[in-house]
Amino acid sequence: MSHTSGSSTRNGSFRDEVRDAVSLRATLLVLGVIALQLLFIASYVGALHHPEPRDVPFGVVAPGAAAGQTVARLERLPGGPLDPRAVADEAGARRQILDREIDGALIVDARGGRDTLLVASGGGTALATTLESLVTGLEGAERRTVRTVDVAPASARDFDGLSSFYLVVGWCVGGYLCASILAISAGARPADPRRAAIRLIVMALVAIVGGLGGAVIVGPVLGALPGSVVDLWGLGALITFAVGAATLALQGLFGVVGIGLAILLVVIAGNPSAGGAFPLPMLPPFWKAIGPALPPGAGTWAARSVAYFRSNALTVPLLVLWAWAVAGTVITLLASARRQRRQEAELPARAG
Repeated sequence: MSHTSGSSTRNGSFRDEVRDAVSLRATLLVLGVIALQLLFIASYVGALHHPEPRDVPFGVVAPGAAAGQTVARLERLPGGPLDPRAVADEAGARRQILDREIDGALIVDARGGRDTLLVASGGGTALATTLESLVTGLEGAERRTVRTVDVAPASARDFDGLSSFYLVVGWCVGGYLCASILAISAGARPADPRRAAIRLIVMALVAIVGGLGGAVIVGPVLGALPGSVVDLWGLGALITFAVGAATLALQGLFGVVGIGLAILLVVIAGNPSAGGAFPLPMLPPFWKAIGPALPPGAGTWAARSVAYFRSNALTVPLLVLWAWAVAGTVITLLASARRQRRQEAELPARAG
């Protein structure tokens, strides 16, 4: 009787400890969700509530001393909306826009009163429209007129140039959702490097299929984006795998909390700073700084380059995405190897 009573007491105590531990864990997870919710609101509203141009790379083509005078006048604009620099001729200005070195250019007609503004709505309609409004106001103050020429126009089916951004968001969602499902179905932390490698292989296969599907949908199916389907396919596969591998790495290090950290990086920090709704020069300094280093920002820039800028200026964003992919892969494998060593070291203690 006493033995049974003691056993029941121990079992009850154990159940109480388990219940307390689960309750604490659930409380911490709920608090984490609230924190992510508030960060989501702060990040999106903070980045997008008051867009205005800051230091937009801008070319000026004008004869002789007029070029320097125009550059100086643009540099003195309140708030510093433009970062003007002299360009030798209109052909050079067009080339720099297509190379994504500048976002627009003013071609001054020294013999008349009508100048030309070059923009590229394929890089973001909001920025092109803002430049047109700004330059039109300035020209009116000088009693001059301006005509606008779109050097890299957005597709007629790409409203506000947002299709590239939404395409990249979809690829990113596929990456972290796939990694999250693997964690839910088989445990957040793979037990050994072999199982970690299997997850990475599955992630790569999903990335290949998702990359192709996204490229076909926005290209041949909807006609939303021009550009090579093959190039977009490769880009989509890289984005999806980079985000998925990073999520797997965070899960390997932090368990289920890694899913929340992935959402923090990709959704909360990455999406509003990607330059989608408003291109980078229109974002506040913090978001403008972090955007190019995160997968949504690097991916959006690369997708627009493929679609509208002859695949120019791809080196840096592709290096960023490869860095996420490689780092995620290496950390995932190292974390699983460390976990396996820890479990092997604990076996003798358990046996004893």
